[in-house]
Amino acid sequence: MRFEVIILGSSSATPIFNRNPSAQILNVNERLFLIDCGEGTQQQLIRNGIKAQRINHIFISHLHGDHYLGLVGLLSSLHLNGRTRPMNIYGPPELKEILDIQFRYSQTELRYPIVFKFTQTTSSELIFENNDIMVETILLEHRIPCTGFKFSQKKRLRKIIKEKVEALNIPVDMIPLIKRGMDYTDSKGRVYPAFELTTDPDDPRSYAYCSDTICNWTYLEQIKGVDTLYHESTFMNDMLDRAGETFHTTALQAAEVALRAGAKQLLLGHFSARYRELDPLLQEARSIFPNSYLALEGHTFAI
Repeated sequence: MRFEVIILGSSSATPIFNRNPSAQILNVNERLFLIDCGEGTQQQLIRNGIKAQRINHIFISHLHGDHYLGLVGLLSSLHLNGRTRPMNIYGPPELKEILDIQFRYSQTELRYPIVFKFTQTTSSELIFENNDIMVETILLEHRIPCTGFKFSQKKRLRKIIKEKVEALNIPVDMIPLIKRGMDYTDSKGRVYPAFELTTDPDDPRSYAYCSDTICNWTYLEQIKGVDTLYHESTFMNDMLDRAGETFHTTALQAAEVALRAGAKQLLLGHFSARYRELDPLLQEARSIFPNSYLALEGHTFAI
């Protein structure tokens, strides 16, 4: 099962040095989820060969412009290109007002409905669930209300051993039952235990997206043991005071969060425009958490 994140934007506040504001695509078994939608997201989708029409769910962490200013353009283009399927948007309640005003004064009536699920910052909540994954909010602390998102795969059924099933001519309608643990009895009465006809499923994986936040450690429990953690790392640690003033995190702090949370992999992003070269941020993080990487545009990370 495919479970990977494609980075579309990793800059904070403004596009600079060929870095775009925050946006990511999470591919879960060929279902695409857009996480944040900064300016230029449409162009980044095109550059990375991703069809916007395949996106049915958009998650917006908060209402600073570098996390949502690309949304009106994306929704408008989908309208112009004939979309009729509903678009599900998860974000702060005020986002609906922003979109309504934009479309009202441009006299745009979308051909498709938008289904809103409003997030809140008083408690974590389950905001999406299907057969493959669950999505929960992560409570963060920024200058304005902000949530992260944790995507967790559900445990899958056991895997059929194809060669054994074919050799025994097991009927197709029996396969789902065997995956669930039912033994198979052939026409001669011989019983084949389900565990001999199957193998263990892959371990379920998880991805946590920690958008803009001061490093206050309160969200550690929510991201314990995640396979991949994306964490904002706007500054280097010599600007710790500035990070505190602006409710952001340093690369060193992001690494400490990953270490304390027991994450397997850390992706650094939301880089300040003051940094043309990003390797110093990476080396700072790796001094604490070696399995750290830069979330650079166009890069795909398996989770």
